[in-house]
Amino acid sequence: MIEGSHQPHPDFRRTMVPKHPTKRRRLPPTERREEILQKAINLFSEHGFESSTREIARQLGITQPLLYRYFPSKEDLIREAYRSVYLERWDVEWDRLLCDRTKPLDWRLKAFYDSYTHAIFTRDWMRIYLFSGLKGADINRWYIGLLEERILQRIIKEYRHLAGLDGERQPEAEELELAWALHSGIFYLGVREHIFSLPPPKDRQKIIGNVVDVFHHGIQAYFSKLSAMKPAKLAAQS
Repeated sequence: MIEGSHQPHPDFRRTMVPKHPTKRRRLPPTERREEILQKAINLFSEHGFESSTREIARQLGITQPLLYRYFPSKEDLIREAYRSVYLERWDVEWDRLLCDRTKPLDWRLKAFYDSYTHAIFTRDWMRIYLFSGLKGADINRWYIGLLEERILQRIIKEYRHLAGLDGERQPEAEELELAWALHSGIFYLGVREHIFSLPPPKDRQKIIGNVVDVFHHGIQAYFSKLSAMKPAKLAAQS
């Protein structure tokens, strides 16, 4: 060091750098709305639906008036979360796949559940669905109605057709429970991973295939009995 020269103290150098608070980047309204929605989805998936709109705004780091600007009520926010997490992941090809009688029915089910589980086996999907069920929120009711109408009833109708029965008649409650048993068994694989934090199966596709195989043979036996009883019922009525 040259005699007489002085190096500024480190603290002094820091004071020479102007400090500016971090400003929130201005976003177009559509992007801001989507940002708020995605943060709300993360919040719902971690903490459920207990928070007030004031608390939701606080946890999202925004003001309550800003939240209301994009979502006038908590119900609106929940409805949009449902659209984003559930409806936007719904693939219309699933309906066509299940109805494609040019392919074996067990193959159709395996292909469907392979695609379906890839869409729903995520942390936000699973946790929001279960939080909704525990707190009686509308998301469960909305989704179960969609699932029964578009998937489970179709599965039963296809097996009735395979057994030579009326494939267009609405399934009875007892028949629909069989489809629920299949669906719930596969759904549990996602619950185990995203709710219980247990390791997922090493080969999910193989596990799904095994579950479908057991269901496929069992439900055919069930409908074969109904098909065999059909002539006897007709004779008794004549």
